Amino acid sequence: QVRLVESGGDLVQPGGSLRLSCAAQGIIFSINTMAWYRQTPEKQRELVAVIPSGGSANYADSVKGRFTISRDNAKNTVYLQMNNLKPEDTAVYYCNAAIKSTLWGNVNGYWGQGTQVTVSS
Repeated sequence: QVRLVESGGDLVQPGGSLRLSCAAQGIIFSINTMAWYRQTPEKQRELVAVIPSGGSANYADSVKGRFTISRDNAKNTVYLQMNNLKPEDTAVYYCNAAIKSTLWGNVNGYWGQGTQVTVSS
């Protein structure tokens, strides 16, 4: 069994910073792509940032220059550093990971439980 455990959501003032973490736990052979999404009641879930196991990260235009995604493969963890936060960044943030539990197994997609980020004065 595999699960993704998120942390780091909070209430922050505009212009502030937060760092989200997402740790993959369980039986893990390898992790391919890891990503962060966000969702509000008014919008569908949208991709914020994605980082492959090797290669460059990609970002939604709305967060370029403000957010940075990174990963620590030794800890099976992905991070999202969010700077210069704006009220429109308010959302529930979800991590997603493509994981193989065994050498010969399939790659399955997993979601975290979500963490609330609220940007407000």
